[in-house]
Formats: sequence, C-alpha cells, structure tokens
Amino acid sequence: MEPGATEIIDANAFGWPLHSLSTLPDGDYTVQAVLNRYETFHLADGRVLKLPPDMGEGQHWNEKPGNLYSKPVKVHVDAARPARVPLTLDQTIGPIKPKADTPFIKHIRIKSELLSKYWGRPVYLGAHVLLPFGFDAHPNAHYPLMVNHGHFPDDIDGFRTVPPDPKLKPDYSVRFRLAGYNRIQQQEAYAFYEKWNSPNFPRFLVIEIQHANPYYDDSYAVNSANLGPYGDAINKS
Repeated sequence: MEPGATEIIDANAFGWPLHSLSTLPDGDYTVQAVLNRYETFHLADGRVLKLPPDMGEGQHWNEKPGNLYSKPVKVHVDAARPARVPLTLDQTIGPIKPKADTPFIKHIRIKSELLSKYWGRPVYLGAHVLLPFGFDAHPNAHYPLMVNHGHFPDDIDGFRTVPPDPKLKPDYSVRFRLAGYNRIQQQEAYAFYEKWNSPNFPRFLVIEIQHANPYYDDSYAVNSANLGPYGDAINKS
C-alpha cells in the first residue's frame, strides 16, 4: 500500500472468526483498521523475505511501534442496505516506554552480532535481570545464573517488594477454580522477596530473556534454518 492508496475489504477477504464479512449478523458495531507493517529482509543465506519485524514489543501487532491504525468508528450493518465504510490509517503507534530499573531488577538490551549477520540488519536480545541481595556491595563476586526463556516476559514476575494490598478486591481464577487468586499472587510474590533477602537464602542471578523475531514472540532458544543462530546468540551473548 502506498501513502494515500485505497484498499477495499469486502466479502471476498478471508477473515476470522467469520470466514467472510457476508456472514456478519446485522447490528451495531465498532470498526477499526490496524496495519501490521512488513519490511524486506535480506538473509545471509540469500533469501529475500517480507516479514513484520519485532520492534521491541514481542510481536504484539496492536502495540508495535510504527504500525498504523484508524480511529474507531460506529457503524450499522444491514445486509439489505449495504454501505461502504471509509477508514483512514492516520494514526501511528508510538515508541515503547523503557522499563524503569529498581535496586533489584535491571533491564538490558544488547545487539547480537550473530543474529544481525544472519538477518542482514541489527537484531537485539533483551533481558530482565533479578539481582541477589548485596549485589552492589560485592562487585567482584561471581554468582550462579538461572535463565528463563518464556514467551517474551514483560518483566520479572512474582517478585514484589511491598506487602500485599489489603484493599485488593478478590478475583476468581477460572483456570484454577479459585477465588482470591490475585491476593495469593501478591502474597507469594512478597514472600519470595522476603526469602530472597533472608540471610541463608542462596545468592544467584536470574534473567528472563526476550528473543522475539519476525515469526513469533519466542525463538525457543535454538538454532534453526528459519530463525538463524538464536541458540548460539543467547548462550554466547
């Protein structure tokens, strides 16, 4: 699509959860257009691919910096009186706000030379780092390292430096069939913080890695023909 160009999304366009707009029930709706922008990648193996780059958001297209979207509008759908609804992609998703460091949690983002060479452009790995008690007071100490890959973790989870909120309204976890699960989460996160700082608790570093790519929010931390040397990059970086 060129700037100012018009595209028509009609009953012939494949959709989900409805296969076609022609099966959309009559009624009032809110409609919005979002464009997940693709770019051209020149890979080291000679392939040239059009893919949506990760922009530090973990392949969440609704949060990807630079993606375009339209302002939501109200429409009435009536199969007997079909109408054309114009949507203008005149809004842009802004940059991601960096995570704030704390005395215990740091956030890093480094360029991987291995992955940058494979993808033909700068590629970065991110990580959240949980520091052991007394880390600053022992700059020459060495610690065991615990690594969690996950699916693009937003931050170090389950670590809370303040007591649980006594005014927190209990929720219900459908997954665990348990009431007050949010209170349990806060209590356990604070209990972990207290253990983490206790005199006899083992001292080690914890990192959660962010390794989203043009295909997914997670490389699975292995080398592959499609993603390149993510396994080597994570282990060596």
